[in-house]
Amino acid sequence: MLKYKPRLDLERHREPLLAILREVALTPNFSRQQLSRLLKTHPKDGIGLYSRDELIEGYRAFAGTAGLPPYENTVLELLRLKPVRSSSGVTPVTVLTKPFPCPGECIFCPNDVRMPKSYLADEPGAQRAEQNGFDPYLQTYTRLQAYYNVGHPTEKIEVIILGGTWSFYPESYQIWFVKRIFDALHDFGSGINRCAEVEAALKTTSQFQPAPMIDAPFMNPIPNVALLDGRHLTRNYNQVVQTIYRDEMYRSRDMAQAIADGKREQSPSDEYATWDELEAAHRENESAACRCVGLVVETRPDHISVEEVLRIRRLGCTKVQIGFQSLNDDVLKMNRRGHNVAATRRAVKLLRQAGFKIHAHWMPNLYGSSPDADIEDYRRMFADADFRPDELKVYPCSLIESAELMQRYEDGSWHPYTQAELLYVLAECFRLTPEYCRLTRVIRDIPGTDIVAGNEMTNFRQLVENELTRHGERSSDIRAREIGQRTFDPDTLRLDEVGYASSCGDEIFLQYITPERYIAGFLRLALPDRNLEPLTPELGAAAIIREVHVYGQALGLGESGDGRAQHAGLGTQLVERALEIAAERGYQRVAVISAVGTREYYRKRGFVDDGAANSALYQWREC
Repeated sequence: MLKYKPRLDLERHREPLLAILREVALTPNFSRQQLSRLLKTHPKDGIGLYSRDELIEGYRAFAGTAGLPPYENTVLELLRLKPVRSSSGVTPVTVLTKPFPCPGECIFCPNDVRMPKSYLADEPGAQRAEQNGFDPYLQTYTRLQAYYNVGHPTEKIEVIILGGTWSFYPESYQIWFVKRIFDALHDFGSGINRCAEVEAALKTTSQFQPAPMIDAPFMNPIPNVALLDGRHLTRNYNQVVQTIYRDEMYRSRDMAQAIADGKREQSPSDEYATWDELEAAHRENESAACRCVGLVVETRPDHISVEEVLRIRRLGCTKVQIGFQSLNDDVLKMNRRGHNVAATRRAVKLLRQAGFKIHAHWMPNLYGSSPDADIEDYRRMFADADFRPDELKVYPCSLIESAELMQRYEDGSWHPYTQAELLYVLAECFRLTPEYCRLTRVIRDIPGTDIVAGNEMTNFRQLVENELTRHGERSSDIRAREIGQRTFDPDTLRLDEVGYASSCGDEIFLQYITPERYIAGFLRLALPDRNLEPLTPELGAAAIIREVHVYGQALGLGESGDGRAQHAGLGTQLVERALEIAAERGYQRVAVISAVGTREYYRKRGFVDDGAANSALYQWREC
C-alpha cells in the first residue's frame, strides 16, 4: 500500500543543514535562486542535494539553536516547495471515492475500471488514491503530512471529493466517507497517526484491492467493450465494476447492517457511520487545530433535487462541482450525456437557492460542436442568468482510447482541434469571462501517454494569456487577478461592487482590489426573489452570503503578515458591507452557508446557528 520515505538522520547531517539554514535565515531578501546555488555548495553526503522537506524538518528542529534565529514563518516560506499550492488562502486536499457504477454513458468518458468513472490511473491524484486503497482517512492524512513536510500550513483545509457521480453513491457510504475525512483532520491536528491501523484493517477485512487485480489499463475502441489484461470483454464499465467489486459491495452492505444491529464490532475500514457520528465530528472540527473551511463534491445536473441539495448540505458541503459540459441540447444528445440543458438550469437554480458555490465543468471540442459553436456556447453561459457559475473548469475534449469517442475519430466524424483552433476558442472564452468567475483549470491534467488525439500541453493557460498580452489584453477572471504572494499597501485597496441577475434573483459580487485590479478578497451575496419559496425555513426572508474568501498565501489560525491580505480584517469588512446592502434592499436578515471549520468565525461576528438535526445548516444575523 503506502510507501514511506526514510527520515533523515538530522544529527548526522547537523552541520551542513545548519550552514544552509543560517545563510537563508540571516541573509536579507534571500531568493529561491540563491537557495538553489547554496544547496550545491553543501551537498548531501557529498554527492546529492538536500530536499525541501529535509531542510524544513531541519529548520523546525534547529530553529533558535547553534546561531540559527528563532522560528519564523518568512524563513519557512522561502523553503516551501510549490508555494502556489496554498497561495489562494487555503490548502486544498483532494480525495477520490472508490470505483462505482455511473449513471452516465458519455461517449467521451474513459473506461478505466481501476478508477471511479471518468478518471485514469495515471493521473497524479488518482495514483495517490489507489496507493491508499481509496480510503478517505489514509488519503486525507497522507496528503496533510505531505503538505506539512514541504512547509505548507495545514490549519485551513479545503477538502475536494472527486470521483464519478457523488450523488449516485449510497448515502451510508457518503456519510462514512466524509466522517473519516474529518477523523483524519482531527488526528493530524492532534499529532495522532492511525494510518498503520487503517492499513492493517484494509488488508484483513476488505477485498477491495484493485491494483493487484487489474494490471493493465482498460481499452475500449468498440462501444461497451473493455480490454482486461489483454482480453476483450463484451461488458461496459458498470458491468465490469459490478462484477469485479460485487463481493466488496455485498460485504459493505451486510457489514453496515450488522454494525447497525449491534451484531458486529466496527473496524476502521468498515464503510459505515451514522448522521449523529458525522455531526459530532462536525462539532469537534469547529475548534480543531486542522479545520475544514470548505467541502466540495461533484455530481451531475440530473441528480440534483431539493432532497439531494439538503442532504449534501447536511454533509457539510459548501461547493458543488457540476458537469455542464455543453449548453446545446443537440451536442448533449450526440454525446449521450443523459440529460438536457433544462436539467442544468434546474440544478443551478436549486444549488443557488441553497447558497452553494457553483463550480461548473465545460467541454469545448465535443462531438457535434465546432470552434465557433463553442464560443457561442460559452457566451451563453454568462449571458443567460440561469447559469453564470462562480467557478469553472474548461476541459477541451481529449481522446482516450477506452472512450467510445474512439469510433467517431476512426470514422472521421470527430477530430481534435488544432492548436491554433483551440487557442482561438480559449482566448475568446477568457475575454468573455466576467470578474466574478474563477477559471480554476483550463486543461485537465491527463498524462500525454493516455491521449490518443487532442491537446497534450498542460500549460495551455499560459499560451492563452500570452496571446491576450500580444493583443494588449489580460484575463479578468479571479484566478488571473489573485493577490497571491504579492504584498500591497492596504490604503490603496478599494471596494468594488458588481451586480448581476441570476435565476433566483440578484447577486452582488463585492471585491477588494488594488489599483491594478488584483483581488485581495471577495464576497458573494445573493438577494433572492421574495416570491421564491425558500428551501428551508432558515432561508426565509434572508439574503445569503454564499462565499467569503480572502486571498494571499495561506496563514495559520491567528497569524498575520504585513502587507498580506490574510487576517487583515478584509473578511469582516466585506461581511459588514453585505449586511448593509441586504438591509438597504429590505431583507430582514442575512444567512451564511458556513463551512464546518468557519462556524466560529461567523459566531464571533454575530451570526447564530440555525438548522435541523443539531446540524448548523446555516447561520444567520439580523440586518
